[in-house]
Amino acid sequence: MTATTYLDRYRNLVLTEQKKNLLIEELLQRVAQLEDAYEQEKLDHEREKRFNRDIQVHEMELMGQVSRFQLSMNRQPYIIVLLDGSGFIFKDEYLRKGTQGGKLAAQKLHDELEAFNANQLPSAKGPKLLTRMYINVKALSETCIRGGITTDPSLLQDFIRGFNSCYPSVDIVDTGAEADSAHNKIAETFELNLYNCHCHQILLGCADENSFFQVLGDHLDDKDLMGRVTLLEALPFGENLNAVSSSFRTLQWPEIFRGSKIFPIWSPWKAAVATQPRSQLTPSPKPETKLSPRSTNQASTTPSVSISLASSRPSSPEEEFQVVRSKAAAPAQPKVVERNKYGQRVDRLDMKKINQQEMSRLKKLKLCNYYHLQGECSVDDCQHDHSHKLTRSEHVMLAAIARMIPCRYGLECNDPECTFGHRCPYSEPGQRECHWGSHCRFEPASHGIDTTVVKVTKI
Repeated sequence: MTATTYLDRYRNLVLTEQKKNLLIEELLQRVAQLEDAYEQEKLDHEREKRFNRDIQVHEMELMGQVSRFQLSMNRQPYIIVLLDGSGFIFKDEYLRKGTQGGKLAAQKLHDELEAFNANQLPSAKGPKLLTRMYINVKALSETCIRGGITTDPSLLQDFIRGFNSCYPSVDIVDTGAEADSAHNKIAETFELNLYNCHCHQILLGCADENSFFQVLGDHLDDKDLMGRVTLLEALPFGENLNAVSSSFRTLQWPEIFRGSKIFPIWSPWKAAVATQPRSQLTPSPKPETKLSPRSTNQASTTPSVSISLASSRPSSPEEEFQVVRSKAAAPAQPKVVERNKYGQRVDRLDMKKINQQEMSRLKKLKLCNYYHLQGECSVDDCQHDHSHKLTRSEHVMLAAIARMIPCRYGLECNDPECTFGHRCPYSEPGQRECHWGSHCRFEPASHGIDTTVVKVTKI
């Protein structure tokens, strides 16, 4: 073998050794990389362990806070009912019973709310049941009279008094004659309670379709909040409201509220007196009183004139009040309304001469003013007494009692047969307040009226 051959073999061995060394270096570099990656993974893993541990601790703290918040929310849960009284009118059988009817209506409404909570909101344990109804009491009273539901304007006040006295959280609020007052109060109360965590449900009852949309406003698209709203229906929903009502709970209480409006069956100025024109009715009875020639001119006005006169002198049983109907052949005497120098109607009524004990006794008899004072009552199911035989003094007393109920036309009333009061009977001329103060049923303008008659209006 030649030297060249050995040289070639040597060179091949050297090349192989170089390749081996290069491989070893690459392997060592790879091991170093893997060791670095392993150390980084160890660091990341330790960091994640610490992070997870911190997250778990924080999650436990948050869960504790949520539990405390939930416990706080459940401490005073409540359900609130918001009603517009112009669209939600209690059924006639409640309104006609006055104070007792108000209590029955409040009890029935409370029972319906408890049933709703048990069926729809089982998670709310023992929530307070709040009811706020906003009513223009004067307007509703006039509507009830014109609709033939009652002839006593004070009956609605008695109903509200009974309703409000039944439960401390159930109230009817008189909004007065201000336009849209009920709607504005409902909208404001709705906004205050919608985001209140203690409020589990709002039962919303508006007067009409437009009122519903105005109160709901931009919340129609917020399904989370709208799940806490139930729409109450008394009058039938309109087409537009029916289209969106499927997204809400809807509820009806036909045993409590009317399903239709009250339609007037009597004319406004005779709503509480008759359902037919005056020409078709029997003439009203007039109190026959023997007067001296000096008082003859004063006695020919209205039945209220005889109040102070009759109470100023005694009468025997034989001289008791006697109903006298006008004869067809006799000329009709013109009916007049007495007025003072300011043109204000004057009721001749002196409460100082009225026996208060007798008045209290007569009030308890619940006599029908229209039947006993005007000789006719057009209400089919009138709840007041028609059978009592009035003596002359009782007739005078009943006329005085009727004058304690304000006439809606006030001092401008032109009805000579009107039995209502046109000025506060307890106020003195020139004095703007009576002993009832701000609780007087008469308007401030009906106080301090000059009672000196200077002219009459012939009807």
